[in-house]
Amino acid sequence: MSENENDTGSATPASVPETVQSPVPSNDDRTWALIGHLSAFSAFITGIGCVIGPLIVWLVKRDTLPFAADQAKEALNFNITALIVAAALWVVTIGTFFIGALLTVPIGLLLFVAWFVLTIVAAIKANEGVAYRYPFALRLVK
Repeated sequence: MSENENDTGSATPASVPETVQSPVPSNDDRTWALIGHLSAFSAFITGIGCVIGPLIVWLVKRDTLPFAADQAKEALNFNITALIVAAALWVVTIGTFFIGALLTVPIGLLLFVAWFVLTIVAAIKANEGVAYRYPFALRLVK
């Protein structure tokens, strides 16, 4: 055997670029991510439940299921943002002696519809294994 054959044989594996692919979330990971998003609907039972549900999923699964933890944290940040906006609308309404309700009620209804639709879209994407990012969310929990 010549030197070129030895060099070629040893150089070929090192020169082939390796592609790093992101791991596909497991079924358990995707299910918990789905629960993380849909747990925000517990707000219909308790008002603050939209924050407590994703918070519980994030705290329980953050060390074991990275995709579920990421999605629960995303849902938590979005729901905190929605609560801040809703509280600001209430402050404006009360601060203007309910005259501002002419503006804040329609905005509040739009906020509710956006919250509802975006939560469902996020849950569907999480169930497909896609990391969803809400378009209007403050990243308060890192």
